Amino acid sequence: MNPQNYSTTITVDQSPEEVFSAINDVRGWWSGNPGVEGTYDRVGDHFTYRYDPHHVSTQKVVDLVPGERVVWQVVDSNINFVEDKTEWNGTTIRFDITKKGKKTQLRFTHAGLTPDVECYDGCSDAWRSYIKGSLRERIAKPPQEHS
Repeated sequence: MNPQNYSTTITVDQSPEEVFSAINDVRGWWSGNPGVEGTYDRVGDHFTYRYDPHHVSTQKVVDLVPGERVVWQVVDSNINFVEDKTEWNGTTIRFDITKKGKKTQLRFTHAGLTPDVECYDGCSDAWRSYIKGSLRERIAKPPQEHS
């Protein structure tokens, strides 16, 4: 993998299975306006993320290994704030889950989101917020505990 791909890592107290479950509750952490449409439960599923009017992207689930990995390929995108609206097309969004002692490490990588891509600054800031913010919160607070 290209070392320049955007990547960030968090470590949490929850099990790899709980982290995997949280990632796959996409609507529970990848918020937008209007948000996420479609399914993401099985390899081959497609879902669309919308954050009107700035970003729309459709992801295909290409790998799901419980407690270990989730991989999506971006099959279509329209990023409104850059010249090449489709620069996410063909990129890969990857979540690698590893047990580290009594904790679990989640490494997020957006392969193809590199510093030479126009949306790198804005998109990496957004990913950092989602991974270190709302996804971390979702991991710590399973859906049945939400009010």
